[in-house]
Amino acid sequence: MIHTPSIPRIVIAGTHSGCGKTTVARGVMEAMSRRGYTVQPFKVGPDFIDPTHHSAICGRVSRNLDAFMMGENGVTETFIRASAGADIAVIEGVMGMYDGVDGGDVASTAHVMRILSAPALLVADARGMSRSVHALVKGFVEFEPGIKIGGVVFNRVGSPRHRELIECGRTIPAVGYLPRTADLEIESRHLGLAMAHETAPATGLGELMEEHCDIDQVIRIAGEAPPLTASNTGQHKGSVRARIGVAMDEAFCFYYQDNLDLLERSGARIVSFSPARDEFPEVDAVYIGGGYPELHAAALESSPCRNKIIQAASDGMPVYAECGGLLYVCESLETNRTYRMAGLLPANARMTDRVQALGYSEGAWSGGPALAPSRGRIIGHEFHYSEVECRQDARFSITLARGRGIANGKDGLFAGESLAAYMHAYFSPSFAVSFVNAASAYCRT
Repeated sequence: MIHTPSIPRIVIAGTHSGCGKTTVARGVMEAMSRRGYTVQPFKVGPDFIDPTHHSAICGRVSRNLDAFMMGENGVTETFIRASAGADIAVIEGVMGMYDGVDGGDVASTAHVMRILSAPALLVADARGMSRSVHALVKGFVEFEPGIKIGGVVFNRVGSPRHRELIECGRTIPAVGYLPRTADLEIESRHLGLAMAHETAPATGLGELMEEHCDIDQVIRIAGEAPPLTASNTGQHKGSVRARIGVAMDEAFCFYYQDNLDLLERSGARIVSFSPARDEFPEVDAVYIGGGYPELHAAALESSPCRNKIIQAASDGMPVYAECGGLLYVCESLETNRTYRMAGLLPANARMTDRVQALGYSEGAWSGGPALAPSRGRIIGHEFHYSEVECRQDARFSITLARGRGIANGKDGLFAGESLAAYMHAYFSPSFAVSFVNAASAYCRT
């Protein structure tokens, strides 16, 4: 076991989705950063978007903490590894504090709090309530023994008089009273909030928190968290055996940092490039994550990178793609019109006006190209507004026990050395090794 110094940490939990925990989390991060603290941000759950805002504020890559995908040990190990060199960790929760998988506790904010022995700052939306908000808060405090809520932030307080009414009957410390601030909310669209690179830099939230919240008290609560232990923090990187090109631009921007780190520890050198703008880099494999190819389909179609990826795949270069990346490696993508895509797989994709899948997915590898393990579990998350229609001779490498996948409980469509899935996978060590081995084998040829 590895014993670590105590890392001050606090979870920004919410009574429900939309209560304002993202605003509070960003504000706390900005306020602490403005004070000179090195803040390590985290996000509970599989979300890709909130972490981009955290990273922009803190100057450190925000990590996901998801007990369903990572397991309890994985949550602890990622937390300890990522927090090295930080003064304090701020963890944004997911949904309501006690909301987990299938209506249970697993992967809830409270679950992660228990794993990390982390106290919470509870965000309660006080709009339309005064004394009743204390009944809500009391329920959260007493619902589960052992959970520590160090204080509450009352959000969307309408006036000084509203605050006075809330003050009556308070049972736990009020760390802050935030006024309604619609101008600080982030623009949303079909997959959630806009990414950090698509919005103006966060400004004003730190000042808002300093004015209306007791940041010193937040820091004191965070400092009450005890030391943690981990069996392995996975710091060692293997010698470089292959170069993996990672599509990283406005069209493809959904990646778990742990996946990229695991590829590096397995012997990969990561080379970022833009399929929409750049020339194709000198690499031995390609990883195309999720994102918004439908918003940039014209640029993807006309980019010279598309033909180079087609040529590289035809030469046997391993290509792995997820969700938005899956749409790109299909033959076409239909949005307001039909665009030609890379055509690495025997399928066509089209956008729809409603969500087609949302939730965790889990399955087993069942064959496929060299980059796929011969067997073993694969786990992740799917969220998309698209459908993929495959040809009758389509082959799949993943059989799902949970989730929708591409068709009939199957995911991981493949052809040649190209493989793509709707699942945003949290990589296992065996998959990372298989991927790097396949890239290394291609490099040697």
